[in-house]
Parts: sequence; structure tokens; C-alpha cells
Amino acid sequence: MDEISSNSLAEDKVSILYILNKLDRDITESDLYKFIMPINNINYFYYKQILSDLVDSKLIESYTKDDKDENKKTIYKITSEGKDSLLLTIDVLPGLKKLKADTALKNELSNITQENSIITEYIPENEHSYTVKCKIIENNQTIFEVRTFAGSNEQAKLISENWKINAYSIYPKVLSLLTGKE
Repeated sequence: MDEISSNSLAEDKVSILYILNKLDRDITESDLYKFIMPINNINYFYYKQILSDLVDSKLIESYTKDDKDENKKTIYKITSEGKDSLLLTIDVLPGLKKLKADTALKNELSNITQENSIITEYIPENEHSYTVKCKIIENNQTIFEVRTFAGSNEQAKLISENWKINAYSIYPKVLSLLTGKE
């Protein structure tokens, strides 16, 4: 491996450690890639290899988590060894890439947080009856939850999709109606 690609590999690894350290929380593989891609402009397969190397060297850890849709997600977080390694290698990361990472974190984190905090599911009760649950979760705590009846699968899907798109405008309206302060 020549010196240029060796430096690039080191920068890419330190970038991932930098982002994981700044996040200070678990993150999915795809959400982490959303941060890394605009900073280092790396392809997905190269990214997966770097991630695997970091896990193998115990600088980050991964585990599988079931989500609400019965899908399995691989979650990543930086280890204490990874934090120590970052302190020793942070100078490898150019200032421009740090700035890009900080900007990406600021912009993308609000999108990811919003995606993860709006939850909806519908449960069939019988052939023509569904219970639809709509929630807003912030900091791992449910701040709003409503359950309603849907008379068909189509209506349940419509309610769910509408909630995903409009939760942050529906919630204040319901709250003002409940408190009588319109």
C-alpha cells in the first residue's frame, strides 16, 4: 500500500472514530454511513471494510438489535480503546474534515433523531378492525401516544403514513385541544 492510500485509510478510520465519539450514543450502520459519506466521499463497500477493521481491532463494538418492524439492525458505538486511540491519532484528521464532520453531525443528527422519534404501528384486531398506535419519543421516553380505531387495512396505512409525515404539526394541535388553550 502506498503512502497516500495509507494516509487516506488512517483518515477514514479516524473520521469514523471521531464521529462515534462526538455522537456518544449507539448508531446504526446506515446512519453512520450518512455521516461519513459527505465527509470522506467513500463508497459503501470500502466503508464496510473499514468498519469491520475497527470492530476487529476492538476500537468500536457492534451488536444486533431488533427494531419495531421485526428487522435486525447492527448498532455501533465507540469503545474506551477507541476513545484512547482517537486521542492519539486525532492529528491525522485535517481541520477541514473535522469541520465537515461537525457540520454533518449537526445537520444529519436532527434528521436521524426526528426519524427515530416518530413511531407508528397498526395491529389487526380482526378482518375489518385495526388498532393504530402513534407515538413521539424523545430521549428514549414516550412524550405522546395515541391509539385509534381503523375500519380497514387501507385506513390504518393512511393514518400511519399521515402520522409519519405530520406528527410534529398534529401533536401541538392535539395538545392545545386537550388543554383547552387554542
